[in-house]
Amino acid sequence: MSVVVAIDAGTTGVRSRAVFADGRPSIASYREFPQYFPQPGWVEHDALEIWSAVLQTLSEVVALLDVPITAIGITNQRETVVAWDKSTGIPFGRAIVWQDRRTADRCHELQPMLARVRAITGLVLDPYFSGSKIQWMIDNGQIPLTTNLAIGTIDSWIIWNLTGGKSFVTDPTNASRTMLFDIANMHWSQELCSTFNVPIDSLPTVVPSSGRCGNTVAGLNASNDFNIPSGIPISGIAGDQQAALFGQACFDIGSSKNTYGTGSFVLMNVGTTCPPPIDGMLTTVAWDLGSGKPTYALEGSIFVTGSAVQWLRDGINIIDSASDVGPLAASVPDSGGVVVVPAFTGLGSPWWDPHARGIICGITRGTSRAHFARAVVQSMAFQTRDVVEAMVRATGVPLVDMRVDGGAAVMDMMLQMQADQLGVSVVRPQDLETTSLGAAYLAGLAEGVWPSLQSISNSWKLDRTFTPHPNAATESDYSTWKRAVERSRHWS
Repeated sequence: MSVVVAIDAGTTGVRSRAVFADGRPSIASYREFPQYFPQPGWVEHDALEIWSAVLQTLSEVVALLDVPITAIGITNQRETVVAWDKSTGIPFGRAIVWQDRRTADRCHELQPMLARVRAITGLVLDPYFSGSKIQWMIDNGQIPLTTNLAIGTIDSWIIWNLTGGKSFVTDPTNASRTMLFDIANMHWSQELCSTFNVPIDSLPTVVPSSGRCGNTVAGLNASNDFNIPSGIPISGIAGDQQAALFGQACFDIGSSKNTYGTGSFVLMNVGTTCPPPIDGMLTTVAWDLGSGKPTYALEGSIFVTGSAVQWLRDGINIIDSASDVGPLAASVPDSGGVVVVPAFTGLGSPWWDPHARGIICGITRGTSRAHFARAVVQSMAFQTRDVVEAMVRATGVPLVDMRVDGGAAVMDMMLQMQADQLGVSVVRPQDLETTSLGAAYLAGLAEGVWPSLQSISNSWKLDRTFTPHPNAATESDYSTWKRAVERSRHWS
């Protein structure tokens, strides 16, 4: 019996999950960590709090296992940047989160370089990505330029700590989100590091997404409160969305998935040839299995979906728990004309407008909190349609179906809305935690737990398919949505 533990360090919390090769139910532990908003548009994390959540959850899973762990896989929120001193392990200030918009002006200044940036990285000039965040940290004195400086995404921070500082690495899926990585030639770009004044020697070594890159060590915390065995291979790394694509077994060209998490991310496998930039879409490395031929994906990035539900709960107190949103939204037949555009941190694909802001349109005296909830749920389906239509226009490849996962994928009502809006079947697997599943598969593939991609495909199990209603009245609602989006753009 083999078991692989995935550490899924997301935007709002960390989940450690034991995945068994024989398909028995997983064992998991989860901890949220604080979000910091020091100024409007700024979003930060404390890297030490993330590491503490890793230790707590991993230790709890280890304590429940009665067999040795074969390997560990890491998946993480992408683009978020943490810098630390390798001699002390202490971070330099807080991590700047992918949602943070403080570098919008710097990205605007660099617009004359857009074509060059697109050609090298597959990305657009947007504060979403890591390069301008790192430059801000350096220019504002948060990062001292010393020989002990380490700058990385959250995967690098976790692996460095798990290995007691012996492995300072990342993989191409995370590197390709920094705006500092040449995705065609698979190495850090000296040109772009110079553009953003990033010392290239402070960046981690790029290793395959599937392959052993280090081992855990004992004594990971001074008080020894946590039971983490030493010598466990760390054999899988992937950014959360690429891990979900892998976990959904989207191994064929044209296969696609959408993850409804803090944001939502539509990815399509486009094979082993790096495509030219496509307007409105991102090109990213999907995974590198160490064969010398990485797989690429097109991506549409939606910044706010699940976090809009958190806003209903924590910001305006319309619901007590995130799980309340589905039943509340279903308690009314429609949104009563209310449209919510949750552009709290700008708009991502296909608009790429960092100056957009969230708006609510169509409020009347009869508007209730149920109408707000339904409008937020509808915004998830509308934003996904925006992305898919742009992706189909750009590639000429029609969407066959959409595999879905993430927390909001439990909402049957929302997935039916999604199928109606897309006009294709929406397919939900039995295991919705495909991000952690993908990290486990990548690690287990490297260690022989799953001997092939076909064996991973055989592990994917269907829960339910949602087919479009033939008489669904979607166009009027979608037309109203597009009007509201235009009102949200270029606001700040």
